[in-house]
Amino acid sequence: MKLKGRVWKFGADMDTDKIIPARYLNTSDPAELAKHCMEDEDPSFAAKVRPGDIILADKNFGCGSSREHAPIAIKAAGVACVIAKSFARIFYRNSFNMGLTILESDEVYGATDEGDVLEIDVSTGAIVNLTKGRSFTARPVPPFMQELIKAGGLMESIRKRGFV
Repeated sequence: MKLKGRVWKFGADMDTDKIIPARYLNTSDPAELAKHCMEDEDPSFAAKVRPGDIILADKNFGCGSSREHAPIAIKAAGVACVIAKSFARIFYRNSFNMGLTILESDEVYGATDEGDVLEIDVSTGAIVNLTKGRSFTARPVPPFMQELIKAGGLMESIRKRGFV
């Protein structure tokens, strides 16, 4: 799977309350959550993000609570992939369960600016900053987790296999 998109850059320790503020957790509607994605970090993010865009973050992205609303909001906002130096473990798992592509890379963050365009090969972990002409490597997503993403998440994967 290959992706290409513009970068939105965020710092370290982006907790789930920063991704989707708790005051919006009275709904699980993806479209409604998308309207408030990253609102407290960048109030105009939801209005500016476009389908296929990429979030790039420092370490420990998605720390905090275990809510599934965070990856749902990101995916519903149109973000194709989140790349970070590291992810909180529960966010990591929730992302695959919700069908959100995430990659871990130590290299990309310091060499990429907001607005740069990245091209990503999810199966190999190859990342190219098309704006700067630089190449990086992320830890590749295991094939069975790539299948979860392609299916749209864990529940969709189960439905497609006829278990539900």
